[in-house]
Amino acid sequence: MKLYYAPGACSLSPHIALHEAGLPHELVKVDLRAKKTEAGDDFTQINPKGQVPAILLDNGELLTEGPVILQMIADQAADKHLAPPSGSKERYRLQEWLNYITTELHKNFSPLFQPVIPDDVKTFFKDRLMGKFKYIDGRLAGQDYLMGKEFSVADGYLFVMLAWADRMNFDLSGLPNLVAYKARVAARPNVQAALKMEGLLKAA
Repeated sequence: MKLYYAPGACSLSPHIALHEAGLPHELVKVDLRAKKTEAGDDFTQINPKGQVPAILLDNGELLTEGPVILQMIADQAADKHLAPPSGSKERYRLQEWLNYITTELHKNFSPLFQPVIPDDVKTFFKDRLMGKFKYIDGRLAGQDYLMGKEFSVADGYLFVMLAWADRMNFDLSGLPNLVAYKARVAARPNVQAALKMEGLLKAA
């Protein structure tokens, strides 16, 4: 498999999942502003959406959209228990978390990365995000990961959102469950491996 990524972008989530799954893969770095791969290829010719993550499967098909890619990776390494079995009620709970992260966190972060958006608008989105993080902090009470005791692909995704929160100077010190959770995920060897490969280890 070949993962198209940009350092520190949401593509870090499937990158972490690939390491956790132990699946062989190739990385292709993408300049999202220029829409070029590191080899100079037009990325829009590879993925017309012009976004990462995108993953080229061994059969030649391209798969996009992070939550879908994460579940595909988990299913390719079922013995790693990165996702509950397909069709189980636990799998629907995982999908519930993936949908929450992608819609309530990921998309609310987008305006914060846009320099043309006024500060008062960014403050609105930061306040909105803090409310979401407070909800997750409550849900993490008494458990190690989002799904309980076992790490899942949703945890890698949430970890990326917490890394973005650091970049945007969010003060999460009042959310002790979330702070402890971030440290727990960051300490995982496979998370460290993905961060190192993207040149982000010091920023973690």
